[in-house]
Amino acid sequence: MDQGKNELKILFITVCLVFLGAVLIPVAILFSRSFLEAGGGTGLANYRAILGDARFMEALRHSFTVSGITALITTALAFLLAYGFHFAKLPARFKSLAQLMIMLPMFLPTLTYGFAVIYSLGRQGLITRLIGHQLFSIYGFWGLLISYIIYTLPPAFILIYTAFHYVDKHFIVVSELMGDNALKGFYVTAVRPMVGTLTCAFILSFFLSFTDFGIPASIGGKYNVVATQLYLVMMGSIPDFQSGSAIAVIMLIPSAAALGMMQLAERFNFRYSKISRYEVQPRPARDLFFGVLDLLVMGTIVALFAIMFIVPFIKSWPYQVEFTTETLRRILSDGSIKEVYRNSVLVALASALAGTFLAYIAALVNARSHLPVLCKVLMDACAAVTNTIPGMVLGIAYLFTFRGTPIQNTFLIIILLNSVREFTTPYMMIQSSLSKINLSWETTGALMGDSWRQTVFRVVIPNTLPTIFQMISYIFIQAMVTISAIIFVTGARTMVMTTKITQAQYFEKYDEVFVLSLLIFITNCGSKILLDWLSKKETLSMFRTWWNQFAGPKSLDIGSPVADKQGTVIPSEYKS
Repeated sequence: MDQGKNELKILFITVCLVFLGAVLIPVAILFSRSFLEAGGGTGLANYRAILGDARFMEALRHSFTVSGITALITTALAFLLAYGFHFAKLPARFKSLAQLMIMLPMFLPTLTYGFAVIYSLGRQGLITRLIGHQLFSIYGFWGLLISYIIYTLPPAFILIYTAFHYVDKHFIVVSELMGDNALKGFYVTAVRPMVGTLTCAFILSFFLSFTDFGIPASIGGKYNVVATQLYLVMMGSIPDFQSGSAIAVIMLIPSAAALGMMQLAERFNFRYSKISRYEVQPRPARDLFFGVLDLLVMGTIVALFAIMFIVPFIKSWPYQVEFTTETLRRILSDGSIKEVYRNSVLVALASALAGTFLAYIAALVNARSHLPVLCKVLMDACAAVTNTIPGMVLGIAYLFTFRGTPIQNTFLIIILLNSVREFTTPYMMIQSSLSKINLSWETTGALMGDSWRQTVFRVVIPNTLPTIFQMISYIFIQAMVTISAIIFVTGARTMVMTTKITQAQYFEKYDEVFVLSLLIFITNCGSKILLDWLSKKETLSMFRTWWNQFAGPKSLDIGSPVADKQGTVIPSEYKS
């Protein structure tokens, strides 16, 4: 019998049961609910009513229009930024700062984006007051477009920037030797190898915009989109669950199409036998262009979000622009704010730990086992499905599935939703790390008398700690900023920061919106700094020492570590 086969079977069954109960069954219940008619029968009446509703069809057209334009602009901008980081000769510190600024919006809920645009570009906005007139009407299409671009730029940039690491830049020299002109050389060395990735970035940006609720809720105005239409149907004065379930199922259609297109786009990615080292040569015109582009992007982000750091310290924006801490102290002295903040942090932390554990054991099944191929395919399928289902759709599915159960209106349902909703990225992160670790360690451990579980605890986990901390960081931040997924499953007792912001918006307490957003931003920055620090080599040594004491008497010898060629630390008895 293979080492650890029984344990891996248990892990495989655990992951399958979690996704069966937390994803497949809720979505199946949602699907079946969409066919229930008001009279108690079943049929297509809900779909006929929705597709015949002029308001819904208009919202659908609006969603496709603004999401499509957003995806085009975001993909092009992300490509240029990533290309500049890889192919232009820019100072290292400047690139680090630019990357940090591009990532900044990820630390904030999407609800804040809309308010930031309103308070910056609105009639009484900060930028409007500085330049003396309003540039354009920010409610509706233009406000959505600007906010969606800010929202989708970071993930699209990360995707393209990472892919450029695997493009052989040595082909620039080959292109020049072949006598290609600048345009053809640019296409051959940068665009053509990235066609698949660019397609995925476009689909990702479109999908994020199409399914987001926070931005249109704050700045959509009369420009209705599918997400707000779904929310109004489900949470209006007279909820219509049948129509809402039909709209939710319709929202799944672009998701399924996106999954198929991403699989198709993967065929266009290049595979290099090796990546040659290449030193980028200075070119003043090119370097100046990309440097200015980075400055423009950074300046735009800072200009739009600067208001978030100003309003909490102003007596009454824009009427009494006087510095004061009264607004901040008044809001933070509210006991309900403290309770909601505590709820958010605890839920985010629990979601991060549960989500990391779920992703880790799924990746173990895929990357560190000899189970049948079908088991590994199912783990990848879980990642693909959760990455495709919109958060609002899954939230509505939970509303139907767990209504009347003991976990209704509890933090447990929010933690479960966050854990499976954010499964894909952590799973891919740890799967990549586990695949790079020496696959013979489990066999070596068995020969040394260790069980599979001991080998995992003593060797595998310590050598994947940096990735584990990054997984925790990712899920924590996403759980702090999410609104679309949890808006339907939170109640008065389980309110978190993002739903509190929605409530503050409803009662037009906009100063409270910015104070809460600032709290989320500071918390996410703090967690990111802490977990990045834990990922450093020096801190990992201390953490491994503690882990060794927990793992058992034959634990890793940190005092005289032996490193393999990949730089991982393994016990001396595992080193032949």
